[in-house]
Amino acid sequence: MKKAFQYSLSILMAVVVLFSTFSFTVDSHYCGKFLVDKAVFSKAKTCGMDLAVKSDSFSEDPCCSNQKTAVEGQDELKISFHSFDLDQQLFISTFTFAYFNLFEGLPQQIVPFKDYSPPLLVTDIQLVDQVFLI
Repeated sequence: MKKAFQYSLSILMAVVVLFSTFSFTVDSHYCGKFLVDKAVFSKAKTCGMDLAVKSDSFSEDPCCSNQKTAVEGQDELKISFHSFDLDQQLFISTFTFAYFNLFEGLPQQIVPFKDYSPPLLVTDIQLVDQVFLI
């Protein structure tokens, strides 16, 4: 359960980073006050009224309008180790070294009698020998 949660959280974080760096343009075509078409990554389809306005010499005021909305992504995700000053580089390298050596495993202890079972006790030896701890 814990591994599945960590896996799904890492996928979610990767998707968030991907979409935060993603930039796109939304193109909208309005005829008067009404939205006719909205398109992402391409040009919006027109209603055909802009061609009629150009051919008609009486109407000077066009009723159609195009609107572009650009959504810029984040460009500041790259952090270089060389952009830090000497004190920051020293701290990062020392912290990394100490962190990775913190989780160094202990040497495996060898137990020579782990495969042997203890002997069966038939009687209580302390009672038979009359030896008691005071």
